[in-house]
Amino acid sequence: MSDAPAIKKVCVIGAGTMGAGIAAHVANAGVPVLLLDIVRDPARRSGVAEDAVAKLLKTDPAPFMTPKAAKLVETGNIEDDLARVADCDWVVEAVIERLDIKQDLYAKLEAHRRPGTAVSSNTSTIPLAKLIAGRSDAFARDFLITHFFNPPRYMRLLEIVTGPQTDPALAARVEAFADHMLGKTIVHAKDTPGFIANRIGTYWIQCGLNAAFELGLTVEEADAVAGKPMGVPKTGIFGLVDLVGIDLMPHLQKSLTDTLPADDAYHAIAKSHPLIERMIAEGLTGRKGKGGFYRINRAMEKRREAIDLATGDYRAMEKPAGLSGAAAKGDLAALLATKGKLGAYAWAVLGSTLAYAASLVPQAADDVVAIDDAMKLGYNWKYGPFELIDRIGASALAGRLAGEGAPVPAMLTLAGERNFYRVEGGKRQYLALDGAYHDVVRPAGVVTLADIKLASQPLLKNGSAALWDVGDGVAALEFTGKMNALDGEVMKLIGQAIPLVQKSFKALVVYNEGSHFSAGANLGLAMFALNIAAYGEVEKLVAGGQKAYKALKYAPFPVVGAPAGMALGGGCEILLHCDAVQAHAELYMGLVECGVGLIPGWGGCGEMLTRWRDAPAMPHGPMPAVAKVFETVSTATVSKSAAQAKELMFLKPGDGITMNRDRLLADAKARALALAEDYQAPKPPEFRLPGKSGRVGLGMAAEGFRKRGLATDYDMVVSDALAGVLTGGPADLVDTVSEADMLKLEREAFMLRVRDPRTLARIEQMLETGKPLRN
Repeated sequence: MSDAPAIKKVCVIGAGTMGAGIAAHVANAGVPVLLLDIVRDPARRSGVAEDAVAKLLKTDPAPFMTPKAAKLVETGNIEDDLARVADCDWVVEAVIERLDIKQDLYAKLEAHRRPGTAVSSNTSTIPLAKLIAGRSDAFARDFLITHFFNPPRYMRLLEIVTGPQTDPALAARVEAFADHMLGKTIVHAKDTPGFIANRIGTYWIQCGLNAAFELGLTVEEADAVAGKPMGVPKTGIFGLVDLVGIDLMPHLQKSLTDTLPADDAYHAIAKSHPLIERMIAEGLTGRKGKGGFYRINRAMEKRREAIDLATGDYRAMEKPAGLSGAAAKGDLAALLATKGKLGAYAWAVLGSTLAYAASLVPQAADDVVAIDDAMKLGYNWKYGPFELIDRIGASALAGRLAGEGAPVPAMLTLAGERNFYRVEGGKRQYLALDGAYHDVVRPAGVVTLADIKLASQPLLKNGSAALWDVGDGVAALEFTGKMNALDGEVMKLIGQAIPLVQKSFKALVVYNEGSHFSAGANLGLAMFALNIAAYGEVEKLVAGGQKAYKALKYAPFPVVGAPAGMALGGGCEILLHCDAVQAHAELYMGLVECGVGLIPGWGGCGEMLTRWRDAPAMPHGPMPAVAKVFETVSTATVSKSAAQAKELMFLKPGDGITMNRDRLLADAKARALALAEDYQAPKPPEFRLPGKSGRVGLGMAAEGFRKRGLATDYDMVVSDALAGVLTGGPADLVDTVSEADMLKLEREAFMLRVRDPRTLARIEQMLETGKPLRN
């Protein structure tokens, strides 16, 4: 058994982009972290690490979930402070990818670290066996590879490689910490070059680059084919290379060609292109440089341009033509059957990449699940390679490969006419090397709605929402519309769910597994109603939402919100009405209605006033809370994390934060069941508000924003309507305002703004472009 302690402090050595990002994310978990680097300036011996933290605080997207987390990062240098690793339980090495430098550091670490302290490398290319060559047995026992993906805060994949001497108990402690505290999905990789994701990803990118040059595609055509139709992010391949840095590609290529076996298929496609070499020499390295395959030409009114792969000259971006019908919508068989260069390109990229991925079981990973998870989490593919093969058919892929004289991987032969995945007895199963199907096993404590759906039917369902039994006496309300938008059907199902939950369950969780919890009210539906002047229907929707949300608030059982991603507008408001929230750490929550010319209409104003009024540090009197809510809502402020949502009072101090997205439902269930013991519904609040004089004061504050160019003329109109609600209406001083009064004020102000053409213009632009209109 290992004598490794629980991980209470971490040391990261190497304050470059990856090392600093890892340190920031450890701090996001509330864990102290020591960040060390070399001495570059004798006058500022720890300047490299200090500057790295300062840079992190200015970086966007932010590596820190809140600036307060930066206070948990201690800085130092390797020459003076290496002895401080004795206070740490895990040391993460993230220095330059040079074996000699890493081994020299490990030799020094041996003199200072406590036995049982985990030491890991963040290497992406160097095998573990080479890293520990010459080290003691004790060091080898405590060593593993933990390959984070950039940026560490946002990328969920963590590839872990252990050696034959690695202590399993120590590795398990690191895995548990990375899972629960850092929110990582662990994929176990073999000790082979590039591990899983980068090995396949680099091969895929190289295939895409080669085929585009050889087939004469434009970069726009290539990315249109090797993008959304394949379930790949819309950046496609050329856009992705721009994002990660064109100058990184030769280094990745060299590291793989230097370390992969001579018979590996990558050697046959690894080639340089004169245009790419020229671009790197000229500083055209992508988004971090002067441009890349794409750029914005600021000298020509910010014209969006793409490079011509034949001439190397920039030209205006062109909308690619060619793909249509089923091929454009993700039918892979139709895509691969497309005539001409687009279909040829699709096959050149997909056929070769999928064959390569299939050849890596069991060389790089024990099973198809690990490879699929690595590509979905590390490269944001919607489907993993074997899931893609299932969409084509293993036998069809094998037949086409054989017809072209290409090797057919053993895994494709093993599958034959079968799929790699199937559902049997309500369980998702995968085809293993033994030719049998095995259950896909979740980590202990992980519960997913996707798994529940395989084995059950919804308790209630309509076009926009569903109610599920998620076990242990807990029901889950799921939004199912596009972007999980909220409409009358959602409100209707809430009304149906409450008596059912009251009768048969202990608690309700509001949860879904979409990319975003909810983008708010269905603006498209609202726009349709407004265009035909169906104001009565709009008011009916507002009143229905208020009724549904208050019914949840005062239900005779606890309601726990479990959001992840965006929770905007009405999506934010439903969470404000929950007894508690168990939020994923990546929560972007806010009342954004003012941005489209509206004000919160489903009870958000009153709920926010209650939170700020009851905040421990809030000064007495009606105005301080009103001013705080006005500032937050009028500027459509959105939290950049769940931690910041607490600072903004969108979440209450006692609300929970789950770092691992896969554990959110289980954590929310546990919170709901805890609340169910001796549960009592809250009592309706009453408000003491400042009235007309307070409204004048808020107007003066808004005028200051307008004079500074931060608010438009119509922003002033909208903010005045919001001020009218928050201050209690037209009375001079309002001693008590009931919750029902607040809802009436919200409805009236909302409907007044809905009738304004300037609001319609804002909604229309938001629907068309996703960006607010500053009118």
